[in-house]
Amino acid sequence: MANQEDDFKKVISHAKEYGYVFQSSEIYDGLSAVYDYGQNGAELKKNIREYWWKAMVQLNDNIVGLDAAIFMHPTTWKASGHTDAFNDPLIDNKDSKKRYRADVLVEDYVGKLDAKIEKEVVKAKKRFGEKFNKQEFMTTNAKVLEYQERGKAILKRLGQSLGKENLADVKALIEELEIACPMSGSRNWTDVKQFNLMFGTKLGASAENSTDLFLRPETAQGIFVNFLNVQKSGRMKIPFGIAQTGKAFRNEIVARQFIFRMREFEQMEMQFFIQPGTQMEWYEIWKERRMKWHLSLGMGAENYRFHDHEKLAHYADAAADIEFRFPFGFKELEGIHSRTDFDLGNHEKYSGKKLQYFDHETNKNYVPYVLETSIGLDRMFLAVFSNALQEETLENGTTRTVLKLPAVLAPNKVAILPLVKKDGLPELAQKLVDDLKWDFNVTYDEKDAVGRRYRRQDANGTPFCVTVDHQSLEDGTVTLRHRDTMAQERMDMSAVADAVAKEVDMREWLKRI
Repeated sequence: MANQEDDFKKVISHAKEYGYVFQSSEIYDGLSAVYDYGQNGAELKKNIREYWWKAMVQLNDNIVGLDAAIFMHPTTWKASGHTDAFNDPLIDNKDSKKRYRADVLVEDYVGKLDAKIEKEVVKAKKRFGEKFNKQEFMTTNAKVLEYQERGKAILKRLGQSLGKENLADVKALIEELEIACPMSGSRNWTDVKQFNLMFGTKLGASAENSTDLFLRPETAQGIFVNFLNVQKSGRMKIPFGIAQTGKAFRNEIVARQFIFRMREFEQMEMQFFIQPGTQMEWYEIWKERRMKWHLSLGMGAENYRFHDHEKLAHYADAAADIEFRFPFGFKELEGIHSRTDFDLGNHEKYSGKKLQYFDHETNKNYVPYVLETSIGLDRMFLAVFSNALQEETLENGTTRTVLKLPAVLAPNKVAILPLVKKDGLPELAQKLVDDLKWDFNVTYDEKDAVGRRYRRQDANGTPFCVTVDHQSLEDGTVTLRHRDTMAQERMDMSAVADAVAKEVDMREWLKRI
């Protein structure tokens, strides 16, 4: 665990040092669990959003986009169930006076069992070498099976207790597992209580005439209340989807793990409207499609897994998470939920307006069922960034820090480096910058020795460096260096744009889906 913590600290400090993520209002000692994206972070975030949007909206002729407001009529949240049921189970430690999410304490305990399984795998790999069969080992080794069964049983009980609102049993489970406060080591716990996560605010010029509102805790409801507007104005036929990205707000009491769990965050959601009775078929289709999207980025199939929910949300009849191996273990990255007709049905009931679809083939009206895919943009950012940050030992014994971002997502695609700051090389390099900047984000760097500049760009995640030297003045050729392999090739200046485009073009990456 200590090793994981060290790795995670490196991720956080690298994100700050290279202009990816800063603590919000840092000059005033910051605001807990609120972060700002720096000059490189804003670009990486935009590229992830665009990669999702193109795959979801542009490449599907039956999915369209929406941008709904953050403020919504307060009855929206009554209809959606958030006013009454959007709670986290919280528990306080009497000695440390620290507050925790009870379910997260239990999930972290199970995470330690997962870490023990990983240790057994590493040991067996050393013992058996090339003959090692991980799949066989995971399904036959007694210790591994025992840890797996124990973890499943704990999560099942947690899910059932939360589902029945049996908070006393959640506390009993924490006590039986002898879970201690991570800060003090004390096991002196209070009872578990529910806490509503919505941020309240007011709309109006004066206190007497103001309306109580909430900052939206999810983007999905903006889609549901606009279902008929989009369907009629776009003449959409079921099955069809509405996608949107945008800010959501949750008053997380236990916000932690950097940008993994924040109070202000961004979601990328798509609600797919379907005929009742077809939801299980679409549930499997969208699970597969979303996993393919993730795998297209080349971050390693072994770093993803599906996790089926034991405890279903009040609106769902099936739910699974795509979990990713973060520096602190496997955690939820994206949710795929079969939401039934709960949302549209409830909005129909509370608004008194019909939210139905007329099916010309069957000549019937019905309230559509919904299949949802929902991913946190900030979590996706953390997955991409933490997976990319690597320390490599080179052949000469030195080490380099390299941020191996998928080239399609990298903030800067190419760095132009004049070998020296004289002899007309900066001018020629600047001409190349001016040519390339129409197609790519380009950075120019002339400070320090060229080797040191390479290292700086490696650590910044830039996939290509182009060095302009004295030979460039003679024959118009430059050296193109690849970040991941450090391989270098000589080419004509006019060929650089095509060479870079081949590796960073979103079209080529999306074809992998």
